[in-house]
Amino acid sequence: MNYKDYIAIIEDFPVKGISFKDITPLMQNGEAFKNACLELSAFAKKVGANVIVGPESRGFIFGCPVATNLKIGFVPIRKPGKLPREEVKVEYSLEYGVGTLCMHKDGIKKGDKVLIIDDLLATGGTAKAAVDLVEKLGGKVVGCAFLIELVGLKGRELLKNYEVFSLIDYEF
Repeated sequence: MNYKDYIAIIEDFPVKGISFKDITPLMQNGEAFKNACLELSAFAKKVGANVIVGPESRGFIFGCPVATNLKIGFVPIRKPGKLPREEVKVEYSLEYGVGTLCMHKDGIKKGDKVLIIDDLLATGGTAKAAVDLVEKLGGKVVGCAFLIELVGLKGRELLKNYEVFSLIDYEF
């Protein structure tokens, strides 16, 4: 299936010069969404994941169906102030400052084989922060999977020690 057929390109959104990749049409098409989730599930099975982790919010969209398909758990990564129990945090660099991601302290157990799933790999900052959270809790990251990869932004370089899988590649 050519998933690019289900991605809307919105030029100059949210600011001039950005070519935004809107995944909404893919999610609105049951067959395309199901197939994308099945391909991500096949990768999760291949790398032996026993836990799926996804950053909010679009990592939830693809991570939860994959976890359900494989009958394994899903652990959300959230922004500060969103998790009700004890959490661990990691700060990471953004183009315009610093971001923070959080996970419940009991979300990952030592030795868990974790696949991180998100909708987009751009510069790799969010994915690398997710890796750092998992490893801080003793989990082993077995891979990172994305619907879309913006290859020109070289996010894969931050994840060079991990198997990376994406369904769609765009230059930018």
